[in-house]
Amino acid sequence: MSERGLQMAWYRQTAVAISTHMYLKSIGTMLFIGLFFGAYFYMLRNPAYPITLMPMTSLDHLIPFQPLAFSVYITLWVYVSLPPALLTSRRELYGYGAAMAAMCLVGLGIFYFWPTAVPPVDIEWVRYPTMDFLKNLDASGNACPSLHVATAVFSGIWLHRLLLRFGAPLWMLVVNGGWCAGIVYSTLAIRQHVIVDVLAGLALGVLAARLSLREFAADGVIGPIRSPEA
Repeated sequence: MSERGLQMAWYRQTAVAISTHMYLKSIGTMLFIGLFFGAYFYMLRNPAYPITLMPMTSLDHLIPFQPLAFSVYITLWVYVSLPPALLTSRRELYGYGAAMAAMCLVGLGIFYFWPTAVPPVDIEWVRYPTMDFLKNLDASGNACPSLHVATAVFSGIWLHRLLLRFGAPLWMLVVNGGWCAGIVYSTLAIRQHVIVDVLAGLALGVLAARLSLREFAADGVIGPIRSPEA
């Protein structure tokens, strides 16, 4: 990032970043999501091997069913679009897309060779129309690792790094962390995943984010970190 960029207010820098390569970002994000879901639902409906039911732990039983958490769960599709929106060069965008794709391919590969599902629970889903739609669509399959968690954590770590790059205030970092944590928690609260799925997704997301950020930093793609404003 240029010296002039470092002197600009963080919100002005983010506005400039968002306005850069807007068509590439919007089309690329939609295309990526479309291709991912095509592969995801194909494997969900055509498992190559017997499906394994994931175990429920004591912690799963302690977390109450909270249908209102669905409103947080679906914000993932907004959340994952934020890091690429804040990238400023084609090299950054292509590298970020490749890293996200590699992580998703690992998850899809696991789903292919080891299809899993969340065990059924004693809930009348018809009482919760939006949840009933999700259960009929996703069938609580392709459970471990949770790619909902993995993509949220991957995006959260990248977004944290980019907010530091712009010198965003501390409250923005807190909001980012809270949003990411809320998405992760929502997967448990709506019974879409169990703890084992979440932990596996967390590990996959952290590993992919750290490896990709380290490579970007070594290549000088990601700009310098600035201390958050008070």
